[in-house]
Amino acid sequence: MVFYRPNVAALIINTRGNLLICERQNLPGAWQFPQGGVDKGESKEQALIREVREEVGLGKNDFDILEHRDGYRYFYPPEVLLKKIRKHGSHGQEQTYFLCQLKPTAPPINVNQTPQEFGAFRWIMPDEFDLDWLPSFKREVYRAVIEDFFGIHL
Repeated sequence: MVFYRPNVAALIINTRGNLLICERQNLPGAWQFPQGGVDKGESKEQALIREVREEVGLGKNDFDILEHRDGYRYFYPPEVLLKKIRKHGSHGQEQTYFLCQLKPTAPPINVNQTPQEFGAFRWIMPDEFDLDWLPSFKREVYRAVIEDFFGIHL
């Protein structure tokens, strides 16, 4: 039986329509959205708020959730599959993406959280996202997410 770990991801846009992307600390050149697993007993919205706080330093009052969509899935690549099965009992992730509007009163993004997952961040227009920034196993999900939320085909 295949098991997918529940996961949430934040598409944070600012007042100019720019989208927040963050560079993985351990993989220079790998850019993604803030995201993480849903802990036991936690709702997806609670997980989103926790992950955004942990990864980019924004609290629940710093952004509004505009919409969400779920059902985005990917399998872990063979080189990490056994580790993930042992850690979470999962073969991949099933993600729920939340489109979030950053409030003008929000503090600056801070990726220097502990533990530090990201080393840098940027604001880009959604059509500037480059699928080559991602590991190959995540590309189809990101392609679908950008198209579903922004109407842009990458």
